[in-house]
Amino acid sequence: MTQLLIDAGNTRLKWCLLRGKKTARVQALAWSAASAARAARRIMSTGSGVTRILVCSVAGVRLERALRRAARAAHLPAPLFIRSARRAAGVRNGYVDPWRLGADRWVALIGARALKPKCALCVVDIGTALTLDLLDDSGRHRGGLLLPGPTLMVDALLRQTAGIRRRAQQPPPRRATAVFARSTRGGLQSGSELAAAALIERAMLEARSLLGRKPQLLLAGGGAARVAARLSVAVRREDALVLKGLAVLAAGYSG
Repeated sequence: MTQLLIDAGNTRLKWCLLRGKKTARVQALAWSAASAARAARRIMSTGSGVTRILVCSVAGVRLERALRRAARAAHLPAPLFIRSARRAAGVRNGYVDPWRLGADRWVALIGARALKPKCALCVVDIGTALTLDLLDDSGRHRGGLLLPGPTLMVDALLRQTAGIRRRAQQPPPRRATAVFARSTRGGLQSGSELAAAALIERAMLEARSLLGRKPQLLLAGGGAARVAARLSVAVRREDALVLKGLAVLAAGYSG
């Protein structure tokens, strides 16, 4: 059986084929409202022989419709969109209303659990939003938090403050800047990355207090590299947790 797994984020799409228990190379592209249909067609063009399509999407209705149309045009099965549940694959959802936990966070937790079974984990994704979820060693989700990611922090300041916007009219630094930057643009980058790093480190302290042990920190997302450079705690990069979680669900799906 060949299955197509799709991780649809706010600005980026990742996908791969799952043949039996083996995943093929992960592919990715950026997308926008204007390119949704084209991006969906590109993904479905890789799906020859696919018998099932599993999608984890936080991208909204426009892209979901585009994926359905592209699958139909390519004579592929209708995509199955994964929603957060009370429990699955050894993970128990900690939200009072399980459906309110973002599907990407839920599926990433399943992927993290499969990757590091019986370990306490702090799973952080740094993209448009920064999300952080705590999973104990029994697979129980202890809750999480979310806030704007570093790029969105900077964008919000540039939109809402004329003075900062005028002074920051220069390309963003390619490399991490010093803590105390010497330009407005550098200060925005440094401040947003340090804010994210400080929150992660504080959350790790709270997690250790709650669990009685230090969880392992897993970091994913487009902003992970810059924030990881600011952290003073050990971190492991895992950039395909959602696809890993989809693969776990695909293996156990019997619908």
